[in-house]
Amino acid sequence: MGRDWKRLAEAIRTAREERNLTQVEVADAADVSESTVQNLESGIDRTRLPPSLAKIEPVIGWAPGSGKTVLEGGEPTRVPMAVVDAAAPAARDNQAAVSDLPLRIVQELADGPLLDTQVMDLTPLGSSARMIVVVKGETDASPEQIRRDLLAWARAQERLQTLGDDDDPTALVNEG
Repeated sequence: MGRDWKRLAEAIRTAREERNLTQVEVADAADVSESTVQNLESGIDRTRLPPSLAKIEPVIGWAPGSGKTVLEGGEPTRVPMAVVDAAAPAARDNQAAVSDLPLRIVQELADGPLLDTQVMDLTPLGSSARMIVVVKGETDASPEQIRRDLLAWARAQERLQTLGDDDDPTALVNEG
């Protein structure tokens, strides 16, 4: 079954309107442009999931991954309004979070197109922490280079996800 972009557009619009939010308010809270929200609500077919979808999900009251679920014919997982309201100021205050990062990381985040992100649970390695991976490409990368970069990331991601499969998780942590 193909992805139903019109269904996703309607679900986003409905969720936004249920929360009495304008497209501008969603854009501001998600740190995306108003045209990004308009495009998501347009229902135009796409070849891939736009990264902006993950940014607006919490703003419209959806759990992470709900947009993909809707595209594939399912229903979004709704987050209680109290959780959404508590998260909204954090979404609007990205500058404070960025100022806490080392300058080297801020510079890396500013350079090149964002190719992908991943939040990985480190519980299998004996930790309650999370690892956040941001994959950035070269500023002037060709489509072919971006494809190669994404393939390299997919291979690295597979390796990262198998780190916790070892019988002794502390051995992996202590290797580094």
